Amino acid sequence: MNRKIKFESMEKLFKAILTLQTVEECYRFFDDLCTVPELKAMAQRYEVAKMLNDGDIYTDIVKQTGASTATISRVNRSLNYGSEGYAITFERTKDDE
Repeated sequence: MNRKIKFESMEKLFKAILTLQTVEECYRFFDDLCTVPELKAMAQRYEVAKMLNDGDIYTDIVKQTGASTATISRVNRSLNYGSEGYAITFERTKDDE
């Protein structure tokens, strides 16, 4: 766990997110919480992570997502050296695809 993000208000936010029960509730909550560019950036990073995890190469990821190579590199670093948060979601959503 990254100690840089562990503080009381973050804990409250994560607990609030865990109360959401449907995709529609997530849309409503995140629409209130974030700006459209923030949501697009998070969605893009997740898509990049998924593609890297699936073995796609940078040039294909740039073409499909519009992400910069810097963003792809940062996401790749998280996949390789991060807290394995992406891996948890990939495993839990693999049947949804």
